[in-house]
Parts: sequence; C-alpha cells; structure tokens
Amino acid sequence: MPERDPFPMNSMEAKALEADIPSTASSSNSWSSMPLETTTDGPSSADIRMDEEDGDGKSELDDEENLDDPILDVPLEELRGNRWKRYKGQSKRALNKLYRRLYGDKLPPSEMLRTLCLAMTLFFMIGGYWLLRSLKDSVLMALCGVQAIPKAKMLSVFVVLGVVSVYNHLLDSDLAKHQLFYIFGTFYFVLFIIIALMLMNPTIGLANKYQDESRVLGWVSYCAIESFGSVMVSLFWSFANSNITLETAKSSYGVMVAFAQLGSILGPAIVTRYAATWGIAQCYMLGAMNMLLLQGTMYFYIRTYGSNEARERKEEISKNIADGGTGEIKSKKKKERAGILEGLVLFWKYNYVKGIFAISCLFMVEVTIVDFTLKVLAKEYFSEEYPCEMTNPDCYNAETQVFGLTEGASNAIASFMGLFGVATNSLSFIFSLLGTSAIIRKLGLRLTLLLFPSLCLIVIIIVRYRPTLYVVFLAMIMLKANSYALNNPTKEILYQPTSGAVRYKAKSWIDIFGARGSKALGSVVTNAFSDSAENLVANGSLVGMAVSCFLIWNARFMGKCFEEYTASGYVVGEENNPESQNIQMAIAQNENDDTSCALIDDDDDEEEEENNEDAEEKQKKKAEIALV
Repeated sequence: MPERDPFPMNSMEAKALEADIPSTASSSNSWSSMPLETTTDGPSSADIRMDEEDGDGKSELDDEENLDDPILDVPLEELRGNRWKRYKGQSKRALNKLYRRLYGDKLPPSEMLRTLCLAMTLFFMIGGYWLLRSLKDSVLMALCGVQAIPKAKMLSVFVVLGVVSVYNHLLDSDLAKHQLFYIFGTFYFVLFIIIALMLMNPTIGLANKYQDESRVLGWVSYCAIESFGSVMVSLFWSFANSNITLETAKSSYGVMVAFAQLGSILGPAIVTRYAATWGIAQCYMLGAMNMLLLQGTMYFYIRTYGSNEARERKEEISKNIADGGTGEIKSKKKKERAGILEGLVLFWKYNYVKGIFAISCLFMVEVTIVDFTLKVLAKEYFSEEYPCEMTNPDCYNAETQVFGLTEGASNAIASFMGLFGVATNSLSFIFSLLGTSAIIRKLGLRLTLLLFPSLCLIVIIIVRYRPTLYVVFLAMIMLKANSYALNNPTKEILYQPTSGAVRYKAKSWIDIFGARGSKALGSVVTNAFSDSAENLVANGSLVGMAVSCFLIWNARFMGKCFEEYTASGYVVGEENNPESQNIQMAIAQNENDDTSCALIDDDDDEEEEENNEDAEEKQKKKAEIALV
C-alpha cells in the first residue's frame, strides 16, 4: 500500500490534473488557491472606515448617538409586546439620554439618589429659614416697633459672633461633623418652639399690642433666626465639600441648589397663604418643625451612605490592627487649639482662601447697590401712580411738610417686591435644576467662574445707561438668580482642594462675616449717594463696574490655582503634610525662571541653548582678538 502523501497538492496526480486545466498568467482564481482580492465592485471595508473618519481622526462609529439603532436597541420583549410596552421603553430611553445630557456620566442614578438624600437636608433647612425669615421683621415690629430693625441688625452681628465661637469650639472637639447637625438642629428646634409658645402668650406675646423696645422676645426672635441662617447653611456646605468628590460636585451641586431654591419658594408661600388664618405663632411652630426634619434626613443619609470621616477612621483602625496594634486610635487634636481665630489665620495666610472670599462676598456690594436702586425707583414710580394729597393726613405731615406713601402705593410696592421674590427664586430653581451642572461640565470650572462677574459687569452697564424701573427689575432678577444658581455652586466647588480647617473654620468666617461686611460696604455707597436716583445710578454704577472688573481678574486667578492644585494634589491649609508642601514649593519654583528646580518649557530650553551658543561665540572672538 503506497504511503499517504501529507501534502496532496504536491503529489504527481495533482500536478497532472493541473496541467490538464487551461490557465492564464493574469488569472488569480486558481482551483488550488484562494483569491487575494474581492470580486465585488463596491468599496472595501477599509475604504468605508476611512470615509467614516472625521477631521480629528475619530471614527463616527465611536459616537454613541450614531450607534443607536431603532431596531437593535429595542429589547426583544418590546418588539413582541403591545404598543404600550414599546412606548414605555422608548420613553425610558429618551429620559436616560436627556439625563446624560444634563448631568453627564459622573452622576449615575445611584449617585443621584445619594445627592437627593443630602439635598433634602438643605431643602428643609432653607425652607424653614425662609419661612421664619418672612416672620422675622413682622414679629420685631409688632413687639418692639419698626425703629428697632437697624439696632437688631447690629445686635445680630455680636450674637452670630458668639454662635460662631461655639461652632468653632465644637469643630476642635472629637465629635463627628455630622453630629453638629443634631446638636445645632436640636438647639434651634427647642429655641424656636419656646419662642412660638411665648408668642401665643396674651401678656408677652403678639396679643399685647403695646410696642416697646424693652420687650426682649422680639430681639431674641430676630437674632435666633439670623444666627440659624448663618451657621447652619455654612455647616451644610462644609459637610458636602468633605463627602463629595470633585467630579460628582460638578454634576450634583446644581441639583442641591435647586432644592434649596424650592425651599426658599415654599417657605414664604406658606406664610403668605396661611399667616392670616393660622396666625404668626402657628407658622413659627411650623418653621421649628423643619429643624427636626433636617435632622431626620441627615440621620438617614449617614445610616445609608456613611461619611468619609467614619470610613477614614475604620481604615486607620484596620491598618493599626494589621500592624500588630490594638486598634485604638489616639486623638489627633493634641496641638494647642486656635479656636475661633484659626479661621482668620487661614484667611490671612493663603491667597487662595482670600480668592474664595472675593467670589463669595464681594458681588454683594453690587447687589446691594442695584437692590437699593430698584427700591428707590419703585418708590418714585408708585408714588406718582398713587399720589399723596395734602388733604390726606395718612400720608402728609403738616408739621414737617413731608409727603409719605399712600396705602395704595404701599400695597403696590409690597406686591411688586413679592413678584420680584417669586420671579427670582423660580428662575434660579429652573436654572439650577436644568442648567448649572451642564454648564460646569461643558465649560469647566475655570470658564464658569468668569461667567457671573462678566454678567455683573454687563448688568451694571445696562443699569447705568437705562435706569428705568423694569430694566433694573430684570437686571436684579438676573443678578440674584445667577448668584444662587451659578455663583454659589462654583464657589463651593473651590473648597475641594482645601483642608478640613479651611472648609469649616475659614468658611464660617467668610460666609457669615464676609457676607455681612460686603452688604455693609454696599450700604455705605448707597447712603453716600441716596439723595436722588440719578446720583445713585451715576456714582453707584462706577463702584459696581470697578468691583466687577476686580472679580473677573480674581476669577481668572482662582481658576488657574484650582486647576494646578487639583492636578498636583496640593491641599490648601495642610501645613504638616510634607507632600503638599513639596507640591506647593514646586509650583512656586515653576513660576520663578531663576531657580534650577523650575519646570522649563521646550521653548525656554531652545532660548537658553541659543543664548549659550551666542555667549560661546563671543568668548571665541575675544580669544582670537587677544591672540592677534
């Protein structure tokens, strides 16, 4: 039996068969070989891929939208199901696509639930504050008289100073930061409940119509509401900055501000709707109940998601046990505590913290000027619409010969300012929910920081050249709404590359006293030029434009610093961190051309080489001249 050929194509039989078949030199379709080229006349797959590439070299197939197929993307059960199932599936896919466009891929639905849980704490906090704030002036005027309001504003500064000192003292303790919500929330709940019950008392409460500045209840109510709004809001954002990453903050802070604005709308709306039927004391009681609700949402958040502080402590305990220790972690707060002054020290030491202060507070100088301009124009406008006659003793003082406001003018001004509040908070809510996160993600924080001061400058210029009531009305709405929806989230994100001391202690000084100081500075300007609307617009607008220009410069500086710090890992305020010190030193040296440690660009290297070559040539020429 002949041995089997392992290569039958080279056998004698195969060669004989090949010789019997006619073939041409140009033919590529041999019976014993596969064709190397396709016989179709259409374009090849390589040609199709080349045609689909755009100018950046990126294939259009990489675009997620171009991969969507109306048939392949639909689940099989939807194709087999009825029309309702198909409609439900299409709606779900459309909502997911809209969600990705608004909030990006850094905030998945699971992370959105976490954000909403934390946002509910802010909702009850702001809602309760605005509800009580709507009653603040009314209670003080009913008990102590309208002349007590300026004195109460000055007194509240000292009260807030005392509350901040206690707040900073608790920050220095070993208490977890989320426990401060329970401590302050319980304190204000008890305080507001006591005030509400005392307002119901017929002797010391609202039933006693005798106005006297010696009635302490009015002062306590005013200062309690002021201190609550100052401390609790600062505490919330400090906690959020410590527990939310930078990428998540860019997508989620807009949602949180939207919930805050929703609370600022509902709180005054409840007072407007039910104060006459329920009574001020009952509305005050409802505001106190929000103190319990915000504690409940914070407790639920901690039980469900925990806190970074607790996770870091568990990691330290696990590491200690792994190293052979007992698992006991000694307190890190052995150093001498600086107390309330530590926030001021951090503010004075770091330019980055000063920049946050400028973004957080200085725009209030412009807002105060434009706001006062709006009220002056409203008074003039409605005084002409509802004029005061000399025969009307309710608005004309015969002894001083001073014309006041008629009841119709007062009601018109109140309605006008109510419309302003609703329009501002509604616009801010819509923009925060649908626009803030998308803008920060698309433009980046550096460009977003420039938007608000640029808008301020444009608004001030418009007010200067068109100082009419409704132009200023629209300008003020844009300023206030964008300060809530755009400026607040961006300035909170700036706290990401900072230490815990900066986030809590320096922030408390910035948010509480910096804001009040900026409003006071704006009031100085308005008081200096309050003799007429023309004088106020002419001079106040110049101050506003100067502040806007400075804020634009500061925004550029802060955007650059933020990108450098987040890229390098430097943490502002951590003096004892060697890694942070080395990074900051490298950044500082990189800005110095004289240091050998600086990072020099390629262009700088070429220039340095050219300078060295020129110097060598000059030395050679001098040597040749010397030899001659």
